[in-house]
Amino acid sequence: MKIPRLDSRAADFSAQLEALIHWEQPETDSVEAVVRAILTDVKARGDAALLEYTRRFDRREVQSGAAITLQPAQLRTAWDSLPSEQQQALDRAAQRIRVFHEHQVERSWSFTEADGTVLGQQVSAIERAGIYVPGGTAAYPSSVLMNAIPAKVAGVEELVMVVPAPDEHLNPLVAAAAYVAGVDKLFTVGGAQAVAALAYGTETVPAVDKIVGPGNIYVATAKRMVFGVVGIDMVAGPSEILILSDGTVAPAWLAMDLFAQAEHDELARAVLISPDPQHLDEVEREIMAALPTMSRRDIIEVSLATRGALIQVVDMQEAAALANRIAAEHVELAVAEPQALLPLIRHAGAVFLGSYSPEAFGDYCAGPNHVLPTARTARFSSPLGVYDFQKRSSVIHCSASGADTLAPLAATLAYGEGLQAHARSAELRLGNRQR
Repeated sequence: MKIPRLDSRAADFSAQLEALIHWEQPETDSVEAVVRAILTDVKARGDAALLEYTRRFDRREVQSGAAITLQPAQLRTAWDSLPSEQQQALDRAAQRIRVFHEHQVERSWSFTEADGTVLGQQVSAIERAGIYVPGGTAAYPSSVLMNAIPAKVAGVEELVMVVPAPDEHLNPLVAAAAYVAGVDKLFTVGGAQAVAALAYGTETVPAVDKIVGPGNIYVATAKRMVFGVVGIDMVAGPSEILILSDGTVAPAWLAMDLFAQAEHDELARAVLISPDPQHLDEVEREIMAALPTMSRRDIIEVSLATRGALIQVVDMQEAAALANRIAAEHVELAVAEPQALLPLIRHAGAVFLGSYSPEAFGDYCAGPNHVLPTARTARFSSPLGVYDFQKRSSVIHCSASGADTLAPLAATLAYGEGLQAHARSAELRLGNRQR
């Protein structure tokens, strides 16, 4: 395995970089057609279609809504079944995530103008949210915590979770995490059919107002298609890490940080940027030495060889400029003085500062959300947070004097747009007082 090596001074560097960071959702016509058919079917037939797809895709003999419903007592049983070490880890991670997200809560506000007009914003929580959690043989309790806890902190009244359980297998860690996070209803269904159930509702699964959480290409396509009927968080691509290093952090640590992203997926992107060519050599040697010991070696090899890179730059200022161009999901500032470099980083899902802040802490237990923008969308979007489960309504309460001020302005602009009724509606308030 050979990890690509780039040099910012090369004549074709810009083209090489664009080829490295370019990614598009591999959405094919066949996937769209399958997803559209499933959405239409579940919308029309409800539980009957949902159960049929669950039997077909998850190989489960489910005949009723009760067969796909986990009761609160079952979630508690899953929690009780865990070893104490796992209970403590889940509980402490949940506490840290909750404390961080409590700082994000937005409050209603208003101000009063001199004439008595009151303007403001009323903040309220989404009534019902749905979270999609991947399932099966893999367990993602961290995804449960990261999606559910911000919703609960925001004040969501009812939190509905869906997770596939192929061959009747659901990892108890996932169910236990739902218990810790305060999930209200849990249904063991997945795929595009679960997204359809959340969007349109069935006899068993209630329709929600917003759907969040990761999934495969069918889930991502379904979320995109139901947007407008419901809100969604984002359509995420493969995981990414970008490490900016000045050579002061141990090469073995950086090699493992790159592995931690590469092991997610063959399409994951792990990139290291440094002005020190010797340091890049040392990291590469550590990669080659540690690779044979990794349980997911095959995935890591493909990821690093096809989507990874070691990039030499002139200095750390150029490294920061490249970081903004790449706009990665995770950015590690593996430098002696990370706080000095941080102001130069404008586009990143999450930034990890210094030697002792590996991205893995962010995945599980640091506190900030691990649902982050990928594929350069950090240029215009943000991590999942409490604000994704709150909405804002503008509040306008004009006094009589305020109406006298605003009526001429509104009428003039309305006549300019050719909207007579708008203008007359404003003018009726001018100088008139209801008895």
